[in-house]
Amino acid sequence: MKSLFWKIFVSFWLALILFAGLTLWITSYYIEKSRSETDTYQLRSNTIEYLKQARDIAQTNDINALRLWLEQLDRRETIPFLLLDENANDLLNRDVSLRLQQHLRRLERRSRHDDDDDEHEYPRPHHRPIIINNQRYRLMPDFSNVTLSRVLNRPRIIATPILLAAIISAIICLLLARYLTAPIGRLRLATQKLAKGDLDQRVSPSMGQRKDEIVELANDFDYMAEQLQALIESHKQLLRDASHELRSPLARLQVALGLARQRGDDKTTKELDRIEREAERLNELIGQLLTLARLDTKTAEVVIEPIELNELLEQIVDNTAYEARAINRDVSIVETVPVTIKGNRLLLSSVLENAIRNAIHYTDENTSVEVSLQNDNEKSDWVAITVRDHGPGIPDHMLTSIFEPFVRVGEARDRQSGGYGLGLAIAKRAVELHGGEITAANQGNGLSIVIRFPIKK
Repeated sequence: MKSLFWKIFVSFWLALILFAGLTLWITSYYIEKSRSETDTYQLRSNTIEYLKQARDIAQTNDINALRLWLEQLDRRETIPFLLLDENANDLLNRDVSLRLQQHLRRLERRSRHDDDDDEHEYPRPHHRPIIINNQRYRLMPDFSNVTLSRVLNRPRIIATPILLAAIISAIICLLLARYLTAPIGRLRLATQKLAKGDLDQRVSPSMGQRKDEIVELANDFDYMAEQLQALIESHKQLLRDASHELRSPLARLQVALGLARQRGDDKTTKELDRIEREAERLNELIGQLLTLARLDTKTAEVVIEPIELNELLEQIVDNTAYEARAINRDVSIVETVPVTIKGNRLLLSSVLENAIRNAIHYTDENTSVEVSLQNDNEKSDWVAITVRDHGPGIPDHMLTSIFEPFVRVGEARDRQSGGYGLGLAIAKRAVELHGGEITAANQGNGLSIVIRFPIKK
């Protein structure tokens, strides 16, 4: 059966059939068991006990109390117990079978032949009549009226088979649900990993010998992952190749610029200075592109060493504070804790410098960028570095996209920063290379960049 639809349909259909079948079978078993108890000790004991209760009530001469007791007994027992007068009329006006009427007549004839017989001389306890208000009654079980309808109307009796059938059906449905949801769970987990950038995820090999719609979905997922991986790899390769190829003409341009300065005069100095500035900007852009490409492909040579993160942060804040004061801004550490992590000093310095310089450019004039290092409140054994500016913030829908290459928020911020939209993208790659996380959030008047690192022992 290859169709998931038919698997679900047939499985639930069979579960319902099994539930109904078990209920009927166990109920029938109860009926047969009740009918077979005619001469058993348990039935005799029950009848003697019920006869004793009826006689105790009869001594009060309260026919209504006897009727109430009989109604309660009828609701409990699968076998109906009838209380018949001499004319074979039941106290609760229930139908009396012909067979029971004939049996009652035999008992009455026998009773008239020997009114002095003691109860213990009779093999059946219901032979002795119950007398109330000078009316003779006999308590007699009616086995012919033990029907399926009667059993189903007794909750105490039907509860056991229904419970058993429900448990068995629940086990079947549980196995079916497990069979259906397990591959969906694997597909969901692979989708989450793919969304986080793990393009090597494939689901089809984990499906085994299944042949249904879920397997088709897994094959489509794998095909999608392969296409995404090929597309992204081609883009990364194009970025790397273009960056490398641009280095050569840029080098020749700088050489030509040097020669032009030697041969030129004062009239061309301004134009040559402009060419030099643009060449330097282009060289910086190419350097950032190459750094991003190396981090994306994880080919950067990373030397891991113990780093006093609080000391590194203090050095970077001291260095960037000079730049900030030059444009009427400041950088300060508002909180710090001593902590040591394992990482690459050059990459971590780049991450912190990018985040702080980014905040310096965007914070309002005569304000301070606030930097803090503290234990992470969300994850134990992690530390969090928060860099907060006092600028205009960014739209909420861009809080995640600012960490992608070449993403800029707006023209006003672009003119202030003069950047290429690569700083935070490089920072994100470097943080992830250390097993950390970087996020952005608007906090009142300003933007906060939070960088989290695990403390590796």
